[in-house]
Amino acid sequence: MTLRIQEKNEFRYVDEGTGEVLLLLHGLFGALSNWEEVITEFSTRYRVVIPLLPIYDMPLLKAGVPGLVSFVEEFLAEIGLQEPCTVLGNSLGGHIALVYALQNPARVARLVLTGSSGLFEDGMGGSFPKRGNYAYVEEKVAYTFYDPTVATRELVDEVFGVTNSNAKCLRIISIARSAQRHNLSKELSRIKAPTLLVWGLNDTITPPVVGHEFYRLLPNSELRFLDHCGHAPMMERPADFNRLLMGFLQTTGRQAS
Repeated sequence: MTLRIQEKNEFRYVDEGTGEVLLLLHGLFGALSNWEEVITEFSTRYRVVIPLLPIYDMPLLKAGVPGLVSFVEEFLAEIGLQEPCTVLGNSLGGHIALVYALQNPARVARLVLTGSSGLFEDGMGGSFPKRGNYAYVEEKVAYTFYDPTVATRELVDEVFGVTNSNAKCLRIISIARSAQRHNLSKELSRIKAPTLLVWGLNDTITPPVVGHEFYRLLPNSELRFLDHCGHAPMMERPADFNRLLMGFLQTTGRQAS
């Protein structure tokens, strides 16, 4: 599918469908396209909104989790979205979703976290990024998935382009360090919104034990695992991810509104 990207002031985003809002947040190396299958499946009955997070070009001093949460708040104000919505986040996007929920509890009807950071993640490693080393980038991108063929040439090229830019690398490192510093274990009990945790059993970046820990710390959560699946279930097992999401949306109803 071809994503229709809208622009408003400095914001670039997808906004498809009508109805209850699903706000989708991508990860550190993520893109709007990570959520393609969710858009296709859910935009017929929900309003699916996905901001492009300014990971590679935000001011360096703001390049961190708090800066990205502020960006999401500013984006929602810009498009005039005030009603409570369901916030979905993958990897770093999950971390942003959690901090957003802590700061704006009345605006979050539900949370869906998949491979979320916020407690622990084995990121690209201390040596990352290696500029100009295509094989290294290829290996690291493949490491995100259980099935390395999901790491298409197009995806690897995209990440390689990012890691070849000094300015972008500085921001990636700054945000990754911020994510590791902002551990949420002591705060998660304050989040009362119904939360669905979808974890890949073969996730090597935020391993299954992280999913269990989120489940233990989030009072109103349910945990579902997908086998033969790595760090991005909505990309690697989209049909199963969508089935779990649909079931969760239906069973939790409109209790928050």
